[in-house]
Amino acid sequence: MIEVLTASEMRSIERAAIEGGSVTGLELMERAGRGVVAAVFEQWPGLAVAPHRAAVLCGPGNNGGDGFVIARLLKEWGWEVDLFLLGDADRLPADAAANCARWRAMGRVGDWSGADRAQHADLVVDALFGTGLTRPVSGDAIAPIRACAEARNRPRMVAVDIVSGLDADSGRALGPAGIADLTVCFHRAKPGHYLAEGPGLTGRLRVCDIGLSAVATGAVGIAEPSAIAKPPAGHKYASGHALVLSGGAGRTGAARLAARGALRVGAGLVTLGVPGSAQMEVASQITAIMLARVEDGAGLASVLEDGRINALCLGPGLGLARARDLVEAGLAGPARALVLDADALSTFSDDPQALFTLLNDACVLTPHGGEFARLFPDLAEKLEASATAGPAFSKVDATREAARRAGCVVLFKGADTVIASPDGACVINPAFHDRAAPWLATAGSGDVLAGVITGLLARGLGAFRAAETAAWLHVECARNFGPGLIAEDLPEELPRVFRALEAEAERQAARRSGSTGSQASSSPLT
Repeated sequence: MIEVLTASEMRSIERAAIEGGSVTGLELMERAGRGVVAAVFEQWPGLAVAPHRAAVLCGPGNNGGDGFVIARLLKEWGWEVDLFLLGDADRLPADAAANCARWRAMGRVGDWSGADRAQHADLVVDALFGTGLTRPVSGDAIAPIRACAEARNRPRMVAVDIVSGLDADSGRALGPAGIADLTVCFHRAKPGHYLAEGPGLTGRLRVCDIGLSAVATGAVGIAEPSAIAKPPAGHKYASGHALVLSGGAGRTGAARLAARGALRVGAGLVTLGVPGSAQMEVASQITAIMLARVEDGAGLASVLEDGRINALCLGPGLGLARARDLVEAGLAGPARALVLDADALSTFSDDPQALFTLLNDACVLTPHGGEFARLFPDLAEKLEASATAGPAFSKVDATREAARRAGCVVLFKGADTVIASPDGACVINPAFHDRAAPWLATAGSGDVLAGVITGLLARGLGAFRAAETAAWLHVECARNFGPGLIAEDLPEELPRVFRALEAEAERQAARRSGSTGSQASSSPLT
């Protein structure tokens, strides 16, 4: 898992390194400053070729200390540098004060009242407030950054660790917030880079290694694909049998999309359970997918007597009138892997606890924002509350609590999809930064996701890993296809994604065996 760290976790790691004697605070600040300058030159190579003009906006803490290092490095590179300090230099923390003194040996510290001149620079460095920010900042503090963002000849803008005014744990803006074209963070990304408003304000995200030990907290990570084994040799049932329930006539498309996703991801067999009114409609649309008649809960119970059905998907296009009876039947008897989506969730909006008492830890709930609010109204209200009222409540917090209440995996959909299990395991599946896929917002894409999760459950993946892997594949398929994507394209893209994963695994194996050489970094500051 690619971990992300909360602000407090990051502070603990830095403190442990400093107290353990492996590094000093000044050394960490120097490495951070060098990492930012190297990332700027990598992002905009033209800036490394000839001197330019920079405006460095420094805050009253250690984030400002990083800014003093950046200013000094750019000055040594031949740049013209204007530095403006928010606050009193005499009250800076020790390490930041030391770097302020080093800067003053080569340049002046400008008063904040002159910071509006920053918009005339080629590069603006936001080193005002870092990950430790927990309360709103004044509009005057952020004003120079916003003015730069709105300038006709907008300068390039880089944020140090996190955009000023953004909560590092939730991605919520704590009142006025800055904006960046590039954000350079240190050691590990923070949840706020991926959640809520964070991605829209962060710009491109780069993670800079500053020599800290990789301490895995196991708290929150970024979704990755599982090592999906090739289908075992032998009978098709060895890869599982998934059952997807459909709505009535004219409402079968969502279930057919889900079934196609389950089949393409590798379930050995997929059956559509269809009411009699829709049998002819569905039969004319499917070939490899099988068909069974399921009118109601009793009909579903009869089909499930085939013990080889090991994963079930209920919700896409199911219809509220039938959903509750079918969900209760699907969850009756022995615990089985089950995905609940759409109508299967909304049908319990009058009594969510009635659903929670039926669920088991092999289940996956896949709500979007509206469905989440119907099942967990208090969590949704807290999530939407103003971040200025106190510590920001994040989508990670909400999804973890929802999973604990429900007693199963919850996949809270969105561009910042969050997946959590009752034991607290949690991953974020971002669809932005380097994995942007805006065309994924198309009708039916969520139905395909539900089907892919179901197919992976049928293949034997646990609920959390199936949800994480399906979410990752969902975005990767959209990225592979590109603009013009419709939901029907997603399952058909899966084989190409699988081939790419296999090719990458082979390349990594070759590198581990020493078959490929490594190249030294070409960074001008390493």
